[in-house]
Amino acid sequence: MTYYEDRNVLITGGAGGIGLLMAELIGKAGGNIIIWDNNQQNMIDAQKRLNELKINAAFFHCDLSSRDEINKAAEETLKRHRYVDILINNAGYVSGKEFEKCTEEEMEFTFKVNTLAHFYTVRAFLPGMEDAGFGQIVTIASAAALIGTSGLADYSASKFAVAGFTESLRAEFRRKKKNIKTTLVCPYYINTGMFDGVKTRFSFLLPILEPEKVAKKVVKAIAKQRVRIYMPWIVYTVHLVKFLPMPIFDFVAGLLGLQQAMNNFKGRK
Repeated sequence: MTYYEDRNVLITGGAGGIGLLMAELIGKAGGNIIIWDNNQQNMIDAQKRLNELKINAAFFHCDLSSRDEINKAAEETLKRHRYVDILINNAGYVSGKEFEKCTEEEMEFTFKVNTLAHFYTVRAFLPGMEDAGFGQIVTIASAAALIGTSGLADYSASKFAVAGFTESLRAEFRRKKKNIKTTLVCPYYINTGMFDGVKTRFSFLLPILEPEKVAKKVVKAIAKQRVRIYMPWIVYTVHLVKFLPMPIFDFVAGLLGLQQAMNNFKGRK
């Protein structure tokens, strides 16, 4: 874990959930933690928590749905830290509504936070990575970036988009021979409250993931510069299942309960 020592690591949505858990792990490994978040109380609590662990962290208030706020936070971050070595785009939003029930405002907000924010943060910190000759861009996406499911039309589309964005960035960096890595993270539902009420049919195959385990796996994957990490292991089979004829694919998805998982969705209040 010496990979993180003295590196500036920015985590969006880092004042709670797996964002804060990753901040704790990376901070203990010697990383310089930078947290962006829109929840003032969460930031106060997170700062107290990190102080107790003797982890120094810089906090910046930022509404990830606002391009102006992202640019402002980026400017303030660069003034204070000069550059960002590892950018972890972790912040996310889910409406949890079927497409016909989702308002235009909710759909737009989903894409602002889950997709466009990634574009703006990468644009802000990529020049510094290029100048330093090193950088890593981590995209916390979702298993919903690999397969569309009922009740997640806007969310899944936004995650498909950032998965494609990450893949395109990786291709550009390889073509230009830049020493900038990308890591795509696609977990199943995580027990952070964001997907409260979601059910899984076969927990031994598709368990609701515990945030502590997810955070540890992601932090290790970043240090190993893994290109992608899916959780649990069965998510890797999605690429193979998609080769099946569509009726069989639909049958398998239904059998696993993917299309019913959001039926009792409550989400975070």
